[in-house]
Amino acid sequence: MFRLAFILYSMIATTIAGTGVIVVLSMGYDTTMPIVIAAAVGFVISIPATWWITKQITSKIV
Repeated sequence: MFRLAFILYSMIATTIAGTGVIVVLSMGYDTTMPIVIAAAVGFVISIPATWWITKQITSKIV
């Protein structure tokens, strides 16, 4: 389960963080701090998302 979670986290975290950065840039915040904060928030938000998705996948297999 942890191996699947690590693989999913690498994909989910980059997607959510990238979406956050694009949102921040489209709002006109083009300095360093808003971009870094959006990426950090995306990486933190992806932890529970990864846990939930991994749990859903493994419950369907067993």
